[in-house]
Amino acid sequence: MNRVEGRPADARTTATGRPLRLAASATSAAGDQPARDLPPDHTQAILEATKAIAAVLKASDYPFALVGSVAAHAYGIPVRLQHDTDFAVRREDADKITDLLREHGVEIVDPPEDWLVKGRRSGEHIDLIFALAGRPVTSELLARAWTLPVDSVHMPVIDPTDLMIGRLGALSEHHCDYGKLLPLARGLRERVDWDRVRVETGDLPMAAAFLYLLGLLDVIQPMTAPDESPDKA
Repeated sequence: MNRVEGRPADARTTATGRPLRLAASATSAAGDQPARDLPPDHTQAILEATKAIAAVLKASDYPFALVGSVAAHAYGIPVRLQHDTDFAVRREDADKITDLLREHGVEIVDPPEDWLVKGRRSGEHIDLIFALAGRPVTSELLARAWTLPVDSVHMPVIDPTDLMIGRLGALSEHHCDYGKLLPLARGLRERVDWDRVRVETGDLPMAAAFLYLLGLLDVIQPMTAPDESPDKA
């Protein structure tokens, strides 16, 4: 289910015996300067950070759920993990959880946003999120989480319907990338309660447009228009 994607850049050796990491085109056109390195694939490093944080949280009494791209990865969606790992926690537990993570060597950073706390472990970023697309993380949301293996370690992962609602709720005029949402919707379509998605995102134009597109693509059942014809006598 969980696949590690991407390949490391070529590793070659300099005259001094030190490894030199080059991009796929090893040198520039002149042949005497190394080309720019390819962006590193953080997939396995992020999975390792995810497992380490989940182990600490599982040993505590605080409910949590994996969210974001790593949650999609846990459901078998082919995503490349490049930025961070995200955990949903209740706001009332946040201070105690951050203290617990500090005790386990996690560097905690307080961002200007009031809906999350950021941390860092072994160079990888960790987000503890109290609100998903403006909606507070509740005990009920965390109780709906599925238990799934993430790189062989079982942990609670946000319910597929809640995952989709959160992704759609984050869309805006300034951030509206349907290309990343389509694989998620296709991969989760049998596990999502689309009626609940429509109800909870019905007032969001970007979400409504995406759901309409899914209907046109036969990913989900199209929304049927109400019968507005007058009653016949």
